[in-house]
Parts: sequence; structure tokens; C-alpha cells
Amino acid sequence: MPFYRQTRRKVIHCRLFFVTLQLILRKENTRMSDNKQAALRLGTRPIGELLMQYAIPAIIAMTASSLYNMVDSIFIGQGVGPMAISGLAITFPLMNLSAAFGAAVGVGASTFISVKLGQKDYKTAQHILGNTMTLNLITGLSVGLIILLLLDPILKFFGASEQTLPYARDYMFVILLGNVITHMYFGLNAVLRAAGKPHHAMYATIFTVILNTVLDPLFIWTFNMGIQGAAYATILAQCIALTWQLKIFSNERELLHFKRGTFRPVGYIIRNIIAVGLSPFCMNVCACIVVIFINNRMLMYGGDMAVGAYGIANKVAFIFVMINMGVNQGMQPIAGYNFGSRQYDRMLRVLKYAIIAATIVMSTGFVIAMTIPQLCARLFTTDATLISMSAKGIRYIMIMFPVVGYQMVISTFFQSIGKAKISIFLSLSRQLLVLLPLLVILPPLFKIDGVWLAMPGSDLIAALIAAWIMMVYMKKFKNKWHETYRHHK
Repeated sequence: MPFYRQTRRKVIHCRLFFVTLQLILRKENTRMSDNKQAALRLGTRPIGELLMQYAIPAIIAMTASSLYNMVDSIFIGQGVGPMAISGLAITFPLMNLSAAFGAAVGVGASTFISVKLGQKDYKTAQHILGNTMTLNLITGLSVGLIILLLLDPILKFFGASEQTLPYARDYMFVILLGNVITHMYFGLNAVLRAAGKPHHAMYATIFTVILNTVLDPLFIWTFNMGIQGAAYATILAQCIALTWQLKIFSNERELLHFKRGTFRPVGYIIRNIIAVGLSPFCMNVCACIVVIFINNRMLMYGGDMAVGAYGIANKVAFIFVMINMGVNQGMQPIAGYNFGSRQYDRMLRVLKYAIIAATIVMSTGFVIAMTIPQLCARLFTTDATLISMSAKGIRYIMIMFPVVGYQMVISTFFQSIGKAKISIFLSLSRQLLVLLPLLVILPPLFKIDGVWLAMPGSDLIAALIAAWIMMVYMKKFKNKWHETYRHHK
């Protein structure tokens, strides 16, 4: 009898074990299925609903990101002084140059992942994630080290004077030490959006903004660290957010997660990431080159204060550019997925909605720039001269914003569907091909006004070019849509 009871107890325990195991496996499968369904919704749910779902978190995240950049400028301007603002403006092209490498990896990987999810090729998407980490690690370390070794000559070439060089050097030294953290943070945020987790990307960005806002006054004033305090606050906030991102992708229940063997570089994956990422890379490099020209022209015709004014005006304009980029990021996975699944009608519809949204956003920026530019400038400084120069710059920079929105959307659209060459050309047309000649021609004629005029002039011409290219390719996409429709019918 005791033997019978013992045996029966063992049988019950075994049954409980297998039932528990079944429940665990069922839960795992359900979780994986839910993740796949999240990706599949990109090809089935109404476009307007999807764009709202993906764009709103991205807009909030990008708005937070622009505020993230502004916070440093506000605290530095109010707490350190106008020369520190000018020194910070000098660092902008250098930060763009560093960000160019991170953007090439992050945007290239997220676009590639979106297409592979659309094709239901989950294994390749997994390898893209692993290769993204490897590339970010390599580029972050190597770029940061190279720039650190040549920091002073680079800053002088970028327009730093004897008065602004110490501020620019102190800030960039800390930023470059944490360059690999920055690259990995932005790269994984891009992948989160592509993997159907736009809210997680939003939360990461909002967290860094809040933490940076708290740490900036603490480091700058309480610890008396000056402009370096703002840099330390930036890197620390990104480091904590990166830790959370790594935790998400370490969860094996996620559709995309870190897996042994996926970190080893795969030739064709690297090539595809770089090919698609060339567009944002070129855009950031061009922005770097352009800002170098602008800073030098500002220094030549207006002195250090003019450089600071451009830095402030650029920060204000950057808010609306980043919001527009949020719209673009919301569009990107939807366009990429439906292009991969050959649902061209849905692809064109999300493009239309994104253009409308972007135009509204940038037109709002235009209205603010034309009505309250002084109020915007006062956020950054109490210096009357700098406020006056900054307000003038805000008006000039943002006067063509109503047409800038759709130009940016079209460029991102071609990037989303893997048309890297077209996207690169559109990026170059606004950032380099038109702007640089205007920066050479106009300043000798109109002095500092010529520097300001070059920016809206290039925006207008680039918008016209984008409209023409889009009209040509729209016909091509509509033909593909009709062919696909007839085939299914």
C-alpha cells in the first residue's frame, strides 16, 4: 500500500510537471505569435490607423529628442554664457559627423528589418539585429577615438575662435568618450521601431530627456562642472536608456532578440545595411560640411555672436525638423513592409498621409518663426544682441518650412523602400548640391544676410526637385499597383 501511494504520488507529480511545461510552452508560443501578429498588422490594418499608431510615438520621441538637444543649449546659455553657446554651436557639425555613422547603421538596419518582416523572413531579421550591434560597436569606438586624437585641429577648422575653442573642446571631449554608447542607443531605438515597438522607442527617448533635464542643472551649477556637466548628463542618460534596451532585446520571448551566432558579421547583411544607410549618412555628412561653411561665414561676417545666433536658430528649427522626422519614422516600417509584400496601394496611401502630416507640422513652425522669434531666442540667452541676431536667423531659416516637410517625406520614402540612390540624391540636393553654391555666391553680395538667405533658397529649389522626381516615380508605382491588382483578380 505505501508503495502504491508513493508510485501514485510520482505519477501525479509527473503529470503536474508536464501540464506546467505545456502551459509554459503555450505561453511562449502565444507571445511569439503575438509578436508576429504585430508585424503582420502592418500589411492588414487601415493605413491611417497604422500611421497614427507608429507616428505618434515616434513624434513624441523625436520631439523629446529635439528637446533633449535644446536642454543642453538652454542650461549652457543661461548658466555659462553667450560664448559657451557659440562654442556649443561649433560642436554641431562634429556631432553630425559622428552621428552620420550611427545613422547609417541604425536607419539601414531598421529599414532592412522592416522589409524582411514584410517578407516573413524572421531568421534574417534576427541576424540583422546582431549585425547592427556589431557595427555600432565598431563604428562608435573607432569614430570616437579618431576624432578625439584630432579634436583641436578639427574644431578650429569648423570655425572655433580663441574665445570659443575651450568651451567646444570641453564639451566634445566628454561626448566622444561616450560615443559608442550614443551609437548603440540610437541604433537600437531605430530597431525597436522597425520591430513593431514604437512605444518602447518613445519611452527610451522620453526617459533620456527627463533624466538629462534633471542632471544638467545638477552637474552645471551644483557640481560647478560648467559645459562639461551638460555633456556628462547627456552620456549618463543615454547609458541608462541603453541598459533598458539591451534588456528588451535579451528577452528570448521577443520576436527579435539577441541570439548566439547572430553577432558575427555577415557580408550581404552588412552591405545591405550600409547601402540603405548611405542616404542618412550622406545627409549627416552634408549637414556637417554645410554647418562648417555656415559657421565660418558667420564668423567672417558677424563674429562669434553670429555663430551663436545660428546655433540658437538651428535649435529652434530643429524641433520641427525632428517632429517631421517622427512622421517619417512612423511611415517607414509601414511603407517598407507593404513594399516588401507588394501591396503598392497601401504603400502609396501611407506616403500621401505622411506628406499631409509633415506639411501641417512644418507650417506650424513657419507661423511660430514669423510671429514670436524673440520669445524663442530668450529661452537660450539673456544677451540682448544675441537675442536680436537669433530672432532674425529664426525667420530666415524657417521661412520655407511649408515646403520642406514633403521634401523630407519623399526622401525618407525612397529610403524606406530600398531606393537608396534616389534618397541620397534628394538628401544631397537640399544639403549640399544647392546650399553650398548659394553659400559661396550670396554672402559676398549681401554679407551676413546672404548666409541666412542661402538656407531658405536651397530649401525651395530642393522641394521643386523632389516634387518632380516623385511625379515620375508615382506613375511607376501606380502601374505596379494595377499589375498586381489584375494578377490577384
